[in-house]
Amino acid sequence: MADTQIELAITGMTCASCAARIERKLNKLDGVTATVNYATEKARVTFPEDVDPRTLVEQVEAAGYQAALPVVKAAEEPEAPADEDPTRALRQRLTVSTALAVPVIALAMAPVLQFTYWQWISLTLAAPVLVWGAWPFHRAAWANLRHGAATMDTLISMGTIAAFAWSLYALLFGTAGTPGMTHPFELTVQRTDGAGSIYLEVAAGVTVFILAGRYFEARSKRRAGAALRALLELGAKDVAVLRDGREVRVPIAELAVGDRFAVRPGEKIATDGVVAEGSSAVDASMLTGESVPVEVGPGDAVVGATVNAGGRLVIRATRVGSDTQLAQMAQLVEDAQNGKAEAQRLADRISAVFVPVVIALSVGTLAFWLGAGGGVSAAFTAAVAVLIIACPCALGLATPTALLVGTGRGAQLGILIKGPEVLESTRRVDTVVLDKTGTVTSGRMSLVGVHVADGVEEDEVLRLAGALEHASEHPIAKAVAAGAAERVGDLPEVEDFQNLEGLGVQGVVDGHALIVGRERLLAEWSVRLGDDLAEAKRAAEEKGRTAVLVAWDGEARAVLVVADTVKPTSAEAIRQLRALGLTPVLLTGDNEAAARAVAAEVGIDEVIAEVLPKDKVDVVARLQSEGKVVAMVGDGVNDAAALAKADLGLAMGTGTDAAIEASDLTLVRGDLRAAVDAIRLSRRTLATIKGNLFWAFAYNVAALPLAAAGLLNPMIAGAAMAFSSVFVVSNSLRLRGFRSTATSPDRPARSAGSARDKVPAGVA
Repeated sequence: MADTQIELAITGMTCASCAARIERKLNKLDGVTATVNYATEKARVTFPEDVDPRTLVEQVEAAGYQAALPVVKAAEEPEAPADEDPTRALRQRLTVSTALAVPVIALAMAPVLQFTYWQWISLTLAAPVLVWGAWPFHRAAWANLRHGAATMDTLISMGTIAAFAWSLYALLFGTAGTPGMTHPFELTVQRTDGAGSIYLEVAAGVTVFILAGRYFEARSKRRAGAALRALLELGAKDVAVLRDGREVRVPIAELAVGDRFAVRPGEKIATDGVVAEGSSAVDASMLTGESVPVEVGPGDAVVGATVNAGGRLVIRATRVGSDTQLAQMAQLVEDAQNGKAEAQRLADRISAVFVPVVIALSVGTLAFWLGAGGGVSAAFTAAVAVLIIACPCALGLATPTALLVGTGRGAQLGILIKGPEVLESTRRVDTVVLDKTGTVTSGRMSLVGVHVADGVEEDEVLRLAGALEHASEHPIAKAVAAGAAERVGDLPEVEDFQNLEGLGVQGVVDGHALIVGRERLLAEWSVRLGDDLAEAKRAAEEKGRTAVLVAWDGEARAVLVVADTVKPTSAEAIRQLRALGLTPVLLTGDNEAAARAVAAEVGIDEVIAEVLPKDKVDVVARLQSEGKVVAMVGDGVNDAAALAKADLGLAMGTGTDAAIEASDLTLVRGDLRAAVDAIRLSRRTLATIKGNLFWAFAYNVAALPLAAAGLLNPMIAGAAMAFSSVFVVSNSLRLRGFRSTATSPDRPARSAGSARDKVPAGVA
């Protein structure tokens, strides 16, 4: 029975412990596998077909939270307006609470400000902060308590209520309410009369600091997801469809596969398609990062959301809606952000057991200080500080925020990371296997050399041979014709053209009886190749290139050399891969000579040539059996199996769907330097996650003994706890500044990356 996968929108989560609780609840169902992400507030659930999706929603609600099934909108249904700022309510709560709490904190910390009855003013100001300002924490704590669970909200709610309740007791029944009472601000443990001490500044201050932390978290999550929203907003909103010879502008949702639509200069191309009429330059920079517009004409494929920079185009739609490249890119980014790396799973397990342990530690601290004669006030202060300082909010945010920012930045640079598990692989990779055709080379035949006989003009050869080849549809003929047109301009007309299958072409150009093709064709016309031309032919074939012979009026005139050209950026990319500690290997089904020539040009030492698609998988397996961790970069259908077999598969986005589907990373740009950027970005994101986890956990471990010893005022503990969350989010946002190493071919290459990118294999 096939499994189904859906994505639930979860509301009511306030910390990583909530996510862990929902995850455990869903995974208790037979056959259900769920991953809940606190940062994206979504649950990715895989379940058997016989399970009703509404059962999943009920299970989440049974845990004390809310869930919603994905809504499928009809094509004509307008998009609901998005909330302009989902953090507005939280910001209002923070603003009002801050205005009320600042006087309370100032009065508590500065005895000089403590006028007569100041404590009652503090109570008046602190009460709304505790009740209204901290209401989200109390509500979440109560919901979890009803389900027998404790979360970080439980710690916050217990700590602030305990501080406020003790203060109320001291004011009403103790000596704290007497006129003229002063309250020194101290950080040390001492024996005091608990009935004479109030902690209103703790209740108000902790609430404000944690609200501030939550607000900055929410705002940062929104900023981190901006790349995905921007990606989704790239597409056109309407399209000029051709119907009965007229242009009819309709919403993009009404466009169907096979429809022909017009795109004027400056307009976005509505969807993926093939040019039917017209020629133009298409600016794909917003989607692929390529700065130079690409020339397109009839028969060329174009991608939705790119901009028509030149003339009017008529395009036939080949993919619409969720099938387009843009939609698939957005889905890949969202999938990556919803997944979990191994490090995040560890953090979730820690968060799940941390809260009950902290509550027990807080009770133990209270009992210890009371038993040791430290005084009720000192014991109470230490216990509340333990509750507040221990909240591992930063621990729960360490991985999701870095993933959100890292994958979002990757999308902006044309690097699509399929899942967080990929990050772990990039750290260990030490060998990168590169497919030749379409990856290191352009994958298209080009005219790369012209050798002429004595007394023959090169331009004349190109003009005549280019004209004859222009009438042929053969890829080699197209390469010759394109190269000739580029060098000499307009080509003359051809008469009596004949295509001789497997041999070449013949015809009459400018009164010359012309033949272009193999040596056998010349032999049939009794044309002998001179020594110089024979040597040029032999030299070309030794390098694995194709030699095309040109003769007219009974004499051999030239040898044209055609080859799959190396991309201008490939050599730079190989240098950068080496700088990252990787060993490049060229793997191709092409002949040995051609492969060696390409490898020498780009600086690759190890070459494995003349292999079948199955052999490519075997080569990857052999390298892995030798203890190497292998990354594979390819673009063709024949690379798909090897990409899947490799520890890390990188597919060129200019390649086939099969290769992209089998890979872990997709490089939207057809530039090998994108592979360098992908590995650098993945390593940087993983390093950020590990740094976040270290500081978040080290902070809790280091601060707990101080709090238990009574050396940490609860208000300062709350501020420090909120700061740790803000620090983790801010550290993750630094990934937005990640820069590509790509440079234009005519400029010197920059360094392959900073020192932190140059991580040796097996080192974090």
